[in-house]
Amino acid sequence: MDAQYMVRTALPSYLIHLVLQVLSGVNTGFGGSANTGTSDVKKLQLDLIHFLNCGVVSPPPAHRPERKSSQLSNGTQDTHGDLSGFVQALPNEDPIVSSTMPESWVRATLLIRSNALAGGHSGVRSRVISSLVDLLNKNITPVIPLRGSISASGDLIPLSYIAATLQGSSQVEVWADNTSGDPGRKRITAELALSKWPSAPLTLGPKEGLAIVNGTAVSAAVGSLALHDAHAMFILSQVLTAMGVEALCGSAESFDPFFSQIRPHGGQDEVARNIRNLLRGSTLLADKAKDYADFDCLRQDRYSIRTAPQWLGPQLEDLLLADKQISVELNSTTDNPVIDLQNDEILHGGNFQAVAVTSAMEKTRSVIQSVGRLLFCQCTELINPAFNNGLPPNLTADEPSRSYLLKGIDISIASLQAELGFLSMPVTPHVQNAEMGNQSVNSLALLSARYTHTALNILSQMSAAYLFTLCQALDLRVLNNQFLSTLEPGLKQLTVRLFQPLLTDLDLLQRTLWLHFKKAYFNTTAVDSSQRFVQVGQTLQPVILAHAISNSKDGVATLSTALTDWAEHCSRLSLKVFQSTRSSYSAKPDASEYLGSASKKLYRFVRFRLGVPFQISSSKSESMQGTNDASLGVLVSRIHGAIQDGRLYTSVMECLQEAENIA
Repeated sequence: MDAQYMVRTALPSYLIHLVLQVLSGVNTGFGGSANTGTSDVKKLQLDLIHFLNCGVVSPPPAHRPERKSSQLSNGTQDTHGDLSGFVQALPNEDPIVSSTMPESWVRATLLIRSNALAGGHSGVRSRVISSLVDLLNKNITPVIPLRGSISASGDLIPLSYIAATLQGSSQVEVWADNTSGDPGRKRITAELALSKWPSAPLTLGPKEGLAIVNGTAVSAAVGSLALHDAHAMFILSQVLTAMGVEALCGSAESFDPFFSQIRPHGGQDEVARNIRNLLRGSTLLADKAKDYADFDCLRQDRYSIRTAPQWLGPQLEDLLLADKQISVELNSTTDNPVIDLQNDEILHGGNFQAVAVTSAMEKTRSVIQSVGRLLFCQCTELINPAFNNGLPPNLTADEPSRSYLLKGIDISIASLQAELGFLSMPVTPHVQNAEMGNQSVNSLALLSARYTHTALNILSQMSAAYLFTLCQALDLRVLNNQFLSTLEPGLKQLTVRLFQPLLTDLDLLQRTLWLHFKKAYFNTTAVDSSQRFVQVGQTLQPVILAHAISNSKDGVATLSTALTDWAEHCSRLSLKVFQSTRSSYSAKPDASEYLGSASKKLYRFVRFRLGVPFQISSSKSESMQGTNDASLGVLVSRIHGAIQDGRLYTSVMECLQEAENIA
């Protein structure tokens, strides 16, 4: 039986039952007042919309009262004090944003409510559905209060503003296109907006008002939009984790498919496969077994990257379950009473209870918090020289005593993660008795969905800060590699020139010195370069002496002058090459050719599409005035803007598609 037939036939069948039955909300009162009755069924629908239009909707700024004089009508001053400042005071938050829903939420609601009513189980005329669709097509969006729904007997209060709009109410407003040709949108009454329609505003028939308001469309709409963004953020988190593996000189070993073969969780397997493929082509990955033997470092990566598949995998599975719950809700009839045409019955039940949406949103916020925790740990490890495998503190390219570049970001992301932890708490324990005790259990689904959007915004801010950090770290990692590859031949030549007359087995000495040089170099990142390489040179002298004990031609005593000369020449040469490499790389920084396929795409997007540059120093100016150097906040906000408006996701989805296409 198709939906159009059900819509056409539901109302006549329903009217027969109306004569024969007592139906809640049709010829009785509502909810806890359903023990009252009425024969004026049309007026009952009007009363329903009237008492539900009780939400707080702040007027636009132009409608706000102006400052009034404290002078009284008799010409004297108000002796109780001048209170006009309260009227003029700046608001603590944007009055429109803080009290009304975004248009995207409302438009999604219109679509979902139309789809639910078109199922033919609600007893509404086809004109009701077409009127909802007309609002979408004519780009007329009801102004709906942000708060007021407990999502139990549906989202009664927000949906009542849609019903009032269809009736052409002068007491509710809508967003509409400017007819004067001016850009942007204008806020006008529903009465004025609908006055330009060829057909008259809608007059609600029996149950039609109840059918519009008694459903989960708002919760489902807001939840579905949140879930869409959560999926996108989850994909981004995998790409950021792959970049983090490269920036930390991590290993691809942790993502070997054998781990999922012996622990076959679907989410873990997918995340590991994605990250492994996203790393394809990287030259920055480490051989942990070799590094452990050479540098006495950790044999395996720390948890934030090594256990990423095991951490993110269950989150993916929760997201997919939430997706299934929301998808079912979007295609369901969720009002009451409902019409069973096949059995010619009208049934009273509770399909309006939106706990399925609440359940999906609670899982989604928990996922957001867990993703945030992983990215937070990766980011803080990159900034901290104790964990970042040879990068400078605060990821400064300048001298450590003069620049503390990412210290502010290190603090900021801690506040963001703390807030995510708070927002991850479930809303269900906060359910209150409502509506004369009739709605004693209620889902709070819209509340949960709203807070999920808040959590997503916070995670997107953290992701922007982390992506900024990653690009800085990747530049520094490549700069380090270029410095070492440039220095190595010169240092070998120096060693041969000074020690060939004195020592044997110089190849062994060169290999040993180079390993110890890199270790000393990585361990002195917090020291300014003028002193750093002096320390490195001095650190290597015992290595030469140890070699000389068994490889000296004329005894260790003859080494004194050569040893001192080597340390001094090593320090000067290292400093010269370091400063030269830093200067040349800073003039034209580009780490692309060293990176894996995913890192390369996002790095190039940030550096060349968004114009977020490699940070050489924390401030190039003695004064904040007159400088054109963008602050870190401006640059991170630029990345965040690209996340929010979707530009970044073009590159992210390309990364995922390439990863999925790898056999």
